[in-house]
Amino acid sequence: MEEDFFWSRVSFSMVRQFPHCVVFCLEVARIISFQNTVRTIAKGMKSGVRGGFCLCVVLCVWAAGTAIARTEVPTWHLREACVEDGRRLEYGFFADFRPVSYSENLDPDSSGFNSHLGYEADLLTALETMEGAGLIFNRSAIGKWPGIWLLPATPRYDLVGGGITILESRTRDATGTTKVTFTSGHIIFRQSLLVRAEDARRYGSYDDLDDARVAVLGGSTGEHRLLQLTGVVDAEGNLAAGTMIHLGDGTRLTADGSADYRITAAASTGNLSGRTRIEGTRGTVREVLIMSTDQEQLDALDNGVVDAVARGEVGNHEASRSSNSRFVVTALDPEVEYGGFAFDKDDRALADCIDARINYLTDNRRIGFAEWVEDPEVFLKRARYWNASAEDDSDGCSIAATSSTHQSTLLNLLLAASILFSVVFLRERIWR
Repeated sequence: MEEDFFWSRVSFSMVRQFPHCVVFCLEVARIISFQNTVRTIAKGMKSGVRGGFCLCVVLCVWAAGTAIARTEVPTWHLREACVEDGRRLEYGFFADFRPVSYSENLDPDSSGFNSHLGYEADLLTALETMEGAGLIFNRSAIGKWPGIWLLPATPRYDLVGGGITILESRTRDATGTTKVTFTSGHIIFRQSLLVRAEDARRYGSYDDLDDARVAVLGGSTGEHRLLQLTGVVDAEGNLAAGTMIHLGDGTRLTADGSADYRITAAASTGNLSGRTRIEGTRGTVREVLIMSTDQEQLDALDNGVVDAVARGEVGNHEASRSSNSRFVVTALDPEVEYGGFAFDKDDRALADCIDARINYLTDNRRIGFAEWVEDPEVFLKRARYWNASAEDDSDGCSIAATSSTHQSTLLNLLLAASILFSVVFLRERIWR
């Protein structure tokens, strides 16, 4: 009994004094195959009460080790700075995509126009908090959406964001020349419809829109996906023959089914750049109204000008909550999109450096929008953990800083050897 008490005191002392050693031990336990763990437990059960105790200990350690893998200490290569000499990165963000990215005040002349709020704002703040990354962002709002992803190719911006869906077609300009590159994606989008609550059954699917007026943000994936799902455009974005397009100057065009009348999520043919309204052919959608801001779309729905708003479910769910359920979300698109940041094509190294740190903050997409809604400081907490681990890397058990998903063969052998030693030790202490 005295011996058992002694070992328990030693264990708790290790937890208090050497937390990284505990992380190391838990990581070691995680690497044991579950099959071998079960065999060890079965043998331990032969010892009655002690076997039961062993069962609890092994299962708890194995589960805790798996959990630790989800909050691993960052690897050493992530400690390298993305930017040197205190350079500030010029970041442009779309001003009107609540709650992902938006301005405190949409008035461009207001002091709050360049105050960045939302999911991506908090993600960038966490990046700035990560010691050693050397990241500082000068944030400026961008009021117009079409082509926003190409702005890093201009001298004004180093990168842009604002809920931009990553598409290969968006890396090229109108001439087909590659201009920008994207990060791998830090948020998931799905397209949807936002309708008045009383119309939820009437417009529960994209197939129900043949008599509906629908609002979209011009040049967005919301516009293109609506046109695609309703059959207004084909797979290449060519408008169906007979589709009518109204321009802002009063001009009316009729598509002939050719590539001369094309709308995609990346661009449209020049003759359609001033479009304000699209009339679909029979069996597609009655009318699509092209708008320039999210608020304009929501006002149109609220005032009865349109029957639905076609855009991502993140924004639509936020609008539904804000409306006290006067609006509801329907017709979730099964296709998944990923949102990321755009950089100049020649800044691929910078994009990769920032992307690696974003992947740490999001735990490789395990932490996303839903987790941020539940705890808006979730990314900041990850950054603080990063900083704390940097201070402790000189501890004796700093080997635990190895990432759970990129362990080297040598490290696995070392950990396996440690496990074998631990099993032998436990057998001598518990089964004798």
